[in-house]
Amino acid sequence: MYLLYDLIWLAGAMALVPWYLLRRFCGGKNRQGLRERFGWYAPGRLEVLQGRPVLWLHAVSVGETRAAVSLIRGLKKSFPEHALVLTNVTETGHAVAQDIPEIDLCLFFPFDISWAVRRVLRQVRPDIVVIVETEIWPNLVRCSQQAGIPLVLVNGRISDRSFPRYRKVRRFLQPVLNRFACLCMQTEQDGQRILTLGALPERVSVTGNLKFDMSCDGISSLTTESVRAAYGLPADSLVLVAGSTHPGEEELVLDAFVELRAQGVELCMVLAPRHPGRAHEVGQLLTLRGFNWVARTSLDGSTGALKAGDVLLVDTVGELLKLYAAADAVFVGGSLVPVGGHNVLEAALLKKPVLFGPHMENFREIARLVVDAGAGKQIRSTELTSELEAMLHDPETMQAMGLAGYNLLHQHAGATERTVSHIQRLLDN
Repeated sequence: MYLLYDLIWLAGAMALVPWYLLRRFCGGKNRQGLRERFGWYAPGRLEVLQGRPVLWLHAVSVGETRAAVSLIRGLKKSFPEHALVLTNVTETGHAVAQDIPEIDLCLFFPFDISWAVRRVLRQVRPDIVVIVETEIWPNLVRCSQQAGIPLVLVNGRISDRSFPRYRKVRRFLQPVLNRFACLCMQTEQDGQRILTLGALPERVSVTGNLKFDMSCDGISSLTTESVRAAYGLPADSLVLVAGSTHPGEEELVLDAFVELRAQGVELCMVLAPRHPGRAHEVGQLLTLRGFNWVARTSLDGSTGALKAGDVLLVDTVGELLKLYAAADAVFVGGSLVPVGGHNVLEAALLKKPVLFGPHMENFREIARLVVDAGAGKQIRSTELTSELEAMLHDPETMQAMGLAGYNLLHQHAGATERTVSHIQRLLDN
């Protein structure tokens, strides 16, 4: 079975090589990333690990990387002598990881081919492998166990969409799950689901959601006025930030923006596609619809670059949290279209009221808690304009919603400490 899995992965990796080479030729990108995905590192790349025990954390993309920040800080505090290595699959996740000061080395995750994984394990020599959320790579799991390296799944979740699919392959998934030394799940339901899939009960723990332990170091001290000035946003206008949007959502958000403007609302919008690579596509949409817009990378730092009715298009990575600080209200995308939602707690961290759509399957528990706490509203696409209008005309309610979200975070904090304790136990054995 593993031989067949290797062959499938190898065929897929070889098919991707021309694409990587084309991007390198056109834009100078991915040279290091391509080599690292096969476990080949440039001379001196791993020098920071020499003579030190190593903790290897893996977070597939941006959301998982941001969720892991509190854990990374907790691990650095508990194990200061260890070198922390963070791997990512996506380039955007890798870019975010490089801005985390506690990380000693950021690498691209290798293709899950047995010889590539073994090559990485021999060079990195981790004392433990920590996988963030439900990233179950069979060869990484198998090769780590064969090398005597314990594996931990942290912040684990089984979404409503994934659970039926996992059940169909339970026969093959169970042996992989049983190679984990510990499975730290977000909720009781997640814990029960992974048990149903065959995980050993003594290795499953419900530790809570790391996203409730987020911090906004360096941002919480900034004022709304200073952030707006830094991004050229108008000081005398309301600001709506639409974050992590997907195809099909930008049109809906822009429709609401036009309607609100037609009703006389002095409003400026920040539009941040989930994938910055779509910025050109979204920019074309803005031009086609007649908006005056400025790309984030085109800002020259001048105050008042935008005015009411304008759109700031975010074509960078890692700035969304700071932009939330400039908002009066926040809409979080991936939720009006069937993507599964994104993390609405980032808005709560900045004490901002948040709206999101019905498709929150990947954040079902967080969405429920936010709505129950009065920190945000879950809406249909047809309600976006009316709900925004009601919020923007009621600053006291917006303030109360933002504070409710901030308090919610503190009420459910503690997952980091519980997760670190499990990792500590395994390292002590």
